[in-house]
Amino acid sequence: MSVTFNLPDLGEGLPEADIVSWHVQEGQRVEVDQPLVSVETAKAVVDVPSPYSGNVVRLHAKAGDTVQTGKPLVDFDLPSQAAATASSAAPAPAAANQGMVVGHMATRNEELVDKAIIGRSRRAVRDRDRVRAAPAVRMLAKRLNVDLSACQATGRHGLISVDDVLARANLSKSQQRTPAVTGLTDADKLRGPRKAMAQSMSLSRDEIALCTIFDDADIESWQNRGDITIRLIRAITAGVKAEPALNALFDPASTSRKLMDQIHLAMAVDTADGLIVPVLRDVTAQSAAQLRTQLNDIKQRARARTITAEEMRDYTITLSNFGTVAGRYGTPLVVPPTVAILGAGKLQRDVVAGATAPEIHVRLPLSLSFDHRCVTGAEALRFLAAVIADLQLSS
Repeated sequence: MSVTFNLPDLGEGLPEADIVSWHVQEGQRVEVDQPLVSVETAKAVVDVPSPYSGNVVRLHAKAGDTVQTGKPLVDFDLPSQAAATASSAAPAPAAANQGMVVGHMATRNEELVDKAIIGRSRRAVRDRDRVRAAPAVRMLAKRLNVDLSACQATGRHGLISVDDVLARANLSKSQQRTPAVTGLTDADKLRGPRKAMAQSMSLSRDEIALCTIFDDADIESWQNRGDITIRLIRAITAGVKAEPALNALFDPASTSRKLMDQIHLAMAVDTADGLIVPVLRDVTAQSAAQLRTQLNDIKQRARARTITAEEMRDYTITLSNFGTVAGRYGTPLVVPPTVAILGAGKLQRDVVAGATAPEIHVRLPLSLSFDHRCVTGAEALRFLAAVIADLQLSS
């Protein structure tokens, strides 16, 4: 008996994944939990295990294809008893075409159904008229004056996602101001980290009231300039101690801000595949040596694309040390729901006013971007002042 296995929700709430490589072939016998395929989401490369023991009848996609969550991935030929067990394990016929994982995965679609049509009076509507979207997505649509019923839903189970709203909001603008680019094919589409970056930066552009301030830390007195990144991390902890408002999460839908007790620091890592942003957990609880060991590890695994999705989630503030390549100042973009990012530029030898004559000092350029919806200018300045004070200590 033939059973179809659909691409499961990989635990990231993402609508699709790209096929990297298959570990099985059509006609091959597989066992439960045997790796079927490696897929690349916007965050990481993960292996999808087989939920059944049986023969592979059909692979619904090839390497390089993009598969929507919940769409067919593999057809299995199972013994009659096993197929009956697999069918009885489905919660309901309506779920037969949804993504699945080994074991039970509860869904709560009813919490995400808006039974009012945008722009109409409240009344009972037919199932086909329902608009499925999370509260935060509906709030974004309201701010951008987007009709949710006009959006193309690409999320799981027909949900309208943030990207769907942003795509609809930018449609008329792009048609008016930006000519279509001809000659592009599927091979030109952004994938993986580059696609994730495009989505994050679009969200930042549309969501954040961005403000950036610039200054320099005079580090001429440093006895050892060997590990600037670790000094920057220590300085960020000093900044958060002086002004906790920048280590926070902000929810515009409820106009709520949560100050975070621990500092989970996102570190932008440049890779051949694009920008990947793993997280250093609870940096205040680690020594300089521990931070360096962890940083080396996550950088190596980020560039090898073996970093996990869990290691790129739930950060509270970001550091972009772009000065390791070039550039003095920048305007780093804040990614919701965080409220701040510190950028460090390339070391400079500047002429400064000495006690009796001009002197040449080594200075570290700093660029602090913050979300001005929930962070005041004074709070940002106090944070930056504390960062500079810590960096200017001799050791």
